[in-house]
Amino acid sequence: MLTVGYVNVFQGWCTSELKTTVEAGSRLARNSKLVTPTTELPRNMNKTAFAWFPLLILLVGCTASRRGPDLAQIYNRSAQLHDLERNPVVVIPGLLGSKLRSEDGTEVWGLLGGEYANPKTPSGARLAALPMAEGFSLEQLRDDVRAAGVLDRLRVKLLGIPIEVAAYSEILSSLGVGGFRDEGFGLSGAVDYGEGHFTCFQFAYDWRRDIAEAARELHHYLLEKRAYVAAEMKRRYGVDDNTIRFDIVAHSMGGMVARYYLRYGAADLPEDGSSPPLTWEGAALVENLILIGTPNAGTMAALFDLVDGRNFGPSLPRYQPALLGTFPGAYQLLPRSRHEFLVTEEGGELVDGDILDPETWVRFGWGLADPEQDEVLAMLLPEAETREERRRIALDHLEKSLTRARAFTAAMDLPGSPPPWVRIHLLAGDAIATDAVVAVQEGSGELTVVEKQPGDGAVLRRSALMDERKPQELVRRLVSPIDWSNVTFLSTGHLGLTKDPSFTDNVLYLLLESPR
Repeated sequence: MLTVGYVNVFQGWCTSELKTTVEAGSRLARNSKLVTPTTELPRNMNKTAFAWFPLLILLVGCTASRRGPDLAQIYNRSAQLHDLERNPVVVIPGLLGSKLRSEDGTEVWGLLGGEYANPKTPSGARLAALPMAEGFSLEQLRDDVRAAGVLDRLRVKLLGIPIEVAAYSEILSSLGVGGFRDEGFGLSGAVDYGEGHFTCFQFAYDWRRDIAEAARELHHYLLEKRAYVAAEMKRRYGVDDNTIRFDIVAHSMGGMVARYYLRYGAADLPEDGSSPPLTWEGAALVENLILIGTPNAGTMAALFDLVDGRNFGPSLPRYQPALLGTFPGAYQLLPRSRHEFLVTEEGGELVDGDILDPETWVRFGWGLADPEQDEVLAMLLPEAETREERRRIALDHLEKSLTRARAFTAAMDLPGSPPPWVRIHLLAGDAIATDAVVAVQEGSGELTVVEKQPGDGAVLRRSALMDERKPQELVRRLVSPIDWSNVTFLSTGHLGLTKDPSFTDNVLYLLLESPR
């Protein structure tokens, strides 16, 4: 049964002086036709450094003053009960949420400044991108870059000033994960997990690669951690036949990894492009799946990244569309064409063509199909001698990635209910106007947002819910292929969801006190 809880969270600034500064900066941005600063990192951050001064103030450690629950009084006792009924917890971060490092120690992602893989240089671009080659499958196209842990903080340099931006430190401290088992809530005295705490883990993965591939890695990771937890339970409690299942807390793209695993376990997508049988194989190791801002029906941000590239701040290098276009996982986050999100700029009619059809990308000159990206392709494909050869390799990679994405989304959209012991929870934002419909210019392929709808600034409410109702239909109840156990809405942005006190309160209840 679906139960919906709505948490109304007040988004205030730190002090009245800061509020005045932010409002002044916002007015300046509006008058200059720039994007208004928010607590999220907007898509185009490279326009004017001054307009982002309020955002800089927020990033360097200011916290919004709000009244929150007394977590210690609520959860101290249950948090210290380390018995056989407490499931181990695994945190799965979203896109960009895992550090990436090459075998020679070069930071590919997680450090923007100093010694890192700078995408403006040929060597840095090749480290950041995935390999492309004809005659090889996406799984065979590998490099020596590996996930190197969950990104709890992102170190950047803005205008020459080193800054640490909290990424997943909030969720890690909330759950006492790994080395952060008593950080924040433990050290501050908010929640005392006690010395017996041993059942929280972080799953880092290469978010550039295929999501189904990450799900297979998750399977082996859970088997490894299950063996560890079983050994600890035998040592501590003398029990060696206890059924061990995990509670998974997954943010954004991490929720797609977890959902695929829950449905199909370690099974790969069939090579013929069909959907695998819905076996719920992953349910053998999972009891609760908590999704946070997961783009179950895709996100417009993925389309803009693949078409326009991505900037992470003024004075920071731009990640070009052709570079991001080497990531199979990015295509698997695209919105569904059936949700009617792409219209023509000339007449506002629905675009004739599927977003996962390579011909659509060639028609509009997007990403790897953009002729103006040849300079980037020359860095990524140094052995390709001609422009024509580079384009042929790029279009081959584009077709393989889109074909894989079509099979993946079809597999994820199959309706079905999990085994009775599994519960699927959603925490999502619905108070921020989020890109919902874009118009494309026929000649240039340029995208313009023409409609916004409720969401968290990156993921629409209806995408998180996987809501299949059409706006013109009068259907009261949610229609979704996902059998939700409960849904909670927060009035915060995509990255702010895990920082919200109401998020922590609800997640700790689900993990520690909810009936099993």
